[in-house]
Amino acid sequence: MTRTISVHAEHSYPVVIGHGLIDDCAAYLDRSNYERALIIHSRPVQSYAMRVGKAFIRRGIEVAYFEHPDGEAGKDVDVLARAWDAAGDHRVGRSDLIVGVGGGVTTDLAGFVAASWLRGISVLQVPTTLLGMVDAAVGGKTGINTGHGKNLAGAFHSPVAVVADIDTLATLSEADFNAGLAEVIKCGFISDPSILDLINAHGPVASDDSIVDELVERAVRVKATVVSQDLKESGLRETLNYGHTLAHAIEKLENYQIRHGYAVAIGCVYAAHVAHVLGRCDRECIDKQVRVFNRVGLPVSWTTDNFDHVLDVMKSDKKVRSSAIRMVLVSAPGLARVEKIDEDVLREAARVMGVADVDS
Repeated sequence: MTRTISVHAEHSYPVVIGHGLIDDCAAYLDRSNYERALIIHSRPVQSYAMRVGKAFIRRGIEVAYFEHPDGEAGKDVDVLARAWDAAGDHRVGRSDLIVGVGGGVTTDLAGFVAASWLRGISVLQVPTTLLGMVDAAVGGKTGINTGHGKNLAGAFHSPVAVVADIDTLATLSEADFNAGLAEVIKCGFISDPSILDLINAHGPVASDDSIVDELVERAVRVKATVVSQDLKESGLRETLNYGHTLAHAIEKLENYQIRHGYAVAIGCVYAAHVAHVLGRCDRECIDKQVRVFNRVGLPVSWTTDNFDHVLDVMKSDKKVRSSAIRMVLVSAPGLARVEKIDEDVLREAARVMGVADVDS
């Protein structure tokens, strides 16, 4: 069964979820007169990119490909410049489009190429990872990394459509699939507690389990609802960054050698400790998060010998205002808000959680 969720941003677009969609993804374009498509992908998903290309060729659209380095190395300024050159080499014009085929790195890069090339052209997102389907490809946030942190350069640029073929998840490693579940669980804590109930009742989730379709749909609906109300992260959309304040710091300090979802799981548990220190939730709130992340094989702890360095990186977070760190806190599943957090609270939460041996 194919499920379609509408996102209402600067323009409305569908997120189509189902099986066997990738070979006809061009059917979801918003218009029929595209002339060229530049397909951006990494090497591990080359076969999917070629299948997408064939779908466009069948519709009379000229196709070119740009392969970027795998992993976070693909979101580098030099890679972006090479992608611009590829767009120029293949004469991608205003009546053409960019297509992102792959995980979150690919959709972030493809979206930013589309947002910046000729001051903005169309982009179709075809995520092939769970993380891409429920988070990165939906919502129109695009970006690349800089020396100061993750996703600090970017733009809001909504796709013409997102085509999420669940069958592509079968090629993911267990670790990569589980990493995507972190973003699904995050949606459960900030908005839809039914997600948590489903996972707790089911236990470990595999990519071919029937529950995956519902989890993807529920997570996408959470993001679609939030984005439709707050496209440019002026308020409500910040709650989608639950767990990301510490997560992005961990990723940078670990030289992006840790999976994003792993860092998010750790970051959510840390945020729960912060909420507990502030009296926003009880100990059971922390335990619930530890249990559900453990249920799907995700880490819930991390240590550092230099918490001052962590704080410095966290101060580059996009939610920082006037040098004050602001975090998404959850007082109970479905109840999330953003608060300014004093450094002594951050240190105490780190000490209690065991992130660092912190001197108050």
